[in-house]
Amino acid sequence: MLNRSPAILAAFVAGALSLTAMTAVAQDKVITHPQGETTISGVPAKVLVQDWAAFDNLNALGVAVAGVPSSNGPSYLADAVPADALPLGSLFEPDFEGIAAAEADVYFVAARSASAYETSKDLVPTIDLSVNNGAIIEGVKANITKLGEVFDLQDKAAELNAALDAKVDEVKAAAAGKGDALVLVTNAGNLGVYGPDSRVSWVYNEVGIASALADVKDGDHGGDAVSFEFLLEVNPDWVFVVDRDAGTGENTGAAAALLDNELFNQTTAAQQGHIVYLDPQAAYITMHGYQGVMLLLDQVLAGLNG
Repeated sequence: MLNRSPAILAAFVAGALSLTAMTAVAQDKVITHPQGETTISGVPAKVLVQDWAAFDNLNALGVAVAGVPSSNGPSYLADAVPADALPLGSLFEPDFEGIAAAEADVYFVAARSASAYETSKDLVPTIDLSVNNGAIIEGVKANITKLGEVFDLQDKAAELNAALDAKVDEVKAAAAGKGDALVLVTNAGNLGVYGPDSRVSWVYNEVGIASALADVKDGDHGGDAVSFEFLLEVNPDWVFVVDRDAGTGENTGAAAALLDNELFNQTTAAQQGHIVYLDPQAAYITMHGYQGVMLLLDQVLAGLNG
């Protein structure tokens, strides 16, 4: 056995401690998001979300979630929600007591729950995943990349983003030369138009389908209100429909019933069979979720190629 002097042993121990400290520091990640910066230590094990798009993104990456919103769960994600998931309150009114008691490693808010950040940041490391509606595809990809960093899943994140880019390119190619379109939203018997700053703005901004209406004032829920007479005058080649009532679980099939009328049936879109009903929950509730956007892109693609 080799004999080491006390000085050499002390230097060895100091070096080992220094390396351990460096490793611990390296595990801390500073995540930048719309409301500031959040420090995450290591890879979070217990994860809470107050937004279904955030859950969608985490599920796409294969990250287990321990707590979810207690309302408005989209059907396309139903099988992915753990049966024992902690209910965290509604999208607009989080259960802060339950969130604090959960002692989670990270909590994600976005869109409807973004205002919870000011309270939750003092209870648990909180990250805001809100997305600008004017650049949804870009925002979804940025969030997938960010989550890949948080959970050390960078390769999986890059794979998902490459698939999303490929899908957008496929839909863009299918839309070329197919004419213009409007995205209609039906809401409690009313008709509106969604435009380039809406929940489905990617139809225009990133897929590149021309809008049949030059100026659209996007409303938060019901879009830019229009009449059937005006819709017939604009006469789009294609119509993509968001049924808000079905999206919020109030009245499935309301959009189809509303659009089945004499005026709408005279439009080019109706006569050509160019009407695509988008998944209402993916379009209205989880409009910034990776799997939801992929689902919607597939629906648009199927309609264009039909």
